Amino acid sequence: MKRTKSHIAKFILLSSLIAITSCADFLDESDKSNFTLDNYFTKPEHATSAVNSIYQSLQPIMSSGFGGGPWMMTEFATGLADTELGQAQNSLFVMNLDNTSDNGYGQTYWTSFYLGIANANVALAEIPGMNMDETAKNKLLGEARFLRAYYYFNLVQIFGRVPLITDPIDLSSENLYPDQAEPAAVYDQIVADLQEAEKSGLAWRDASGRVSMGAVKSLLSSVYLTMAGYPLQKGNEYYALAASKAKEVMDSSTFSLFDSYAALHNPSMKNLGENIFMAQFVAYILPSSWQVSIIPYNRGISNYSAETGGIFAQEAFVKSYEPGDKRAAEKEFYYTSYTLRSDRTKSLELGDYYIFKHFDELAQTSTTSSSMNWPILRYAEVLLIFAEASNEANGPNSDAYAAVNQIRSRAALAPLQNLSKEQLREAIWREKFFELSFENKTWFDMVRIRKGFNVTTRQFEDYVGHKFVYGPTVTERELLFPIPTAEVRNNPKLVQNPGY
Repeated sequence: MKRTKSHIAKFILLSSLIAITSCADFLDESDKSNFTLDNYFTKPEHATSAVNSIYQSLQPIMSSGFGGGPWMMTEFATGLADTELGQAQNSLFVMNLDNTSDNGYGQTYWTSFYLGIANANVALAEIPGMNMDETAKNKLLGEARFLRAYYYFNLVQIFGRVPLITDPIDLSSENLYPDQAEPAAVYDQIVADLQEAEKSGLAWRDASGRVSMGAVKSLLSSVYLTMAGYPLQKGNEYYALAASKAKEVMDSSTFSLFDSYAALHNPSMKNLGENIFMAQFVAYILPSSWQVSIIPYNRGISNYSAETGGIFAQEAFVKSYEPGDKRAAEKEFYYTSYTLRSDRTKSLELGDYYIFKHFDELAQTSTTSSSMNWPILRYAEVLLIFAEASNEANGPNSDAYAAVNQIRSRAALAPLQNLSKEQLREAIWREKFFELSFENKTWFDMVRIRKGFNVTTRQFEDYVGHKFVYGPTVTERELLFPIPTAEVRNNPKLVQNPGY
């Protein structure tokens, strides 16, 4: 693509910087007075600020309230989630497979992630020419490439054929109204960005929440796994690549599973342990807002004034966990009772399975401002990617068993053994669905493997034709979400996805 100077993108960049100042330690700026179009990209601090702005696009997806939340979109699309928030029409449209291109959830994904891409494009265009320490420069460029890859990875899976923009754009650019790219081209760009990021000298872990080498290689393993499946179906070569990349993360000895599931929702453990990469939130500055959505509707168990009942687990899904699975035990991944705000010595039976793995107990019972981060990549997923990819590439093997059995051991389940390739494949899929539930992973896996999970039989069946436990049946159109109406209207080159 032709490289163009982007005044529009710079304006978006600077506006974002102002909006997110101080939202986390690494986003604090000491040089706010210099955020102008005329003198930007003249100091090393400006390069850091430019890259910091790219992170901001991780956060809008998690916004939650009485209107629901964009992050719920891919959860309701699995058929494994429920809601008691009748006014959240965007949730109900997805849940009932009546979705349309007017859904605000999809618009938030599109707008937020393309803003992140625009900011990444500016940073990647301008930072290489700056006079600054080369080591610091390369690390910032690695972060920018990872984030651009992450945003495109989501967009191509959610919407299919999407515009592929890798340079800044202004009003005179020939790419102002970009064409849609084929998914293969988008994936090639994602891989190229992540491979460049691997060369950037990033540390294996960054406890401040910035992109790390662990994040880069973990995401690349997920990308390769997806490319091996649908829609590209690149097969064994890419399963082997996924396994190899996940093994690098495992062999780094940097990450390990938490001993307790409680650590998954302990704000003091964010960016540590098995948490490889997370969307960052800070109490009282940029608090996580999904807390109001994972508590029952107006039942008086939380100190939050808004108890929305926005999302919880289908009972049949929780009951499909293997007998004795610790993850399905009370107040591990889910909870069915909680103490009352009016009297913490008394508990209320809630009648449904609400999500405890994202539950900030201090915020819920005291402060009403949460510092919890949202998990994007954690070590449990890397182990499961390795197990699946290794089994696909090489058949059942001791390393694949060892990886998946780490997950099962923590869940107090017996180790898997003596299975055929097909049996181990489905056993690993089940572990992934159970372990990564309500982390915005399951729908992507369903589409990648073209299978839905029958919670009654505990078996996998074809995704198209899969019937949700509460009635609706998946059709081919649900392989993608609709491109938002506003985007199709504003860009005449965009063609809506089939069925919408």
